[in-house]
Amino acid sequence: MTESIRCTWAGMSDPMYLTYHDEEWGRPLEGDDAVFERVVLEAFQSGLSWLTILRKRENFRAAFDGFAIPKVAAYTEQDVERLLGDAGIVRNRAKIEAAIHNARAALDLPDGLSELVWRFAEPGAPVPKTMADVPATTPGSKALAKELKKHGFRFVGPTTAYALMQAIGLVNDHLEDCVARTR
Repeated sequence: MTESIRCTWAGMSDPMYLTYHDEEWGRPLEGDDAVFERVVLEAFQSGLSWLTILRKRENFRAAFDGFAIPKVAAYTEQDVERLLGDAGIVRNRAKIEAAIHNARAALDLPDGLSELVWRFAEPGAPVPKTMADVPATTPGSKALAKELKKHGFRFVGPTTAYALMQAIGLVNDHLEDCVARTR
């Protein structure tokens, strides 16, 4: 029996990482709260391993009220302090405050966050053969970051925007031979 080929970043040792790679990463995800969750988690991931965030994901969901945009937008300084005291999440004041600020900015989007983000989909992007073929940013991620910032979002630079695009299926960066590419 031959072993399934996966993108090398997924590793082969952690079942949580494998499940994320095989069943979630790169698949289309829509809906304002769902996309907001990913914007927040990508920002929290900055400077850390994605596996760290995956391991804390359920804690993040509980701490941030399931990433319901109206609930997070209504957070106060007491909520910031509550989140800073929550050992189940990454406790970074700037990122916590950015999440709350971004929820407020998302509420002000006339067509919603999902609609805005999906305008930057890159369905015709080249199929990567190796990880060296996967860019850190693209013109699309730069444009998405610029648009989000124009609407007041924080922690959404071009690299974070591209990671978001990969994660929610705006671009399919599974390698050419990856078992998850065509799922």
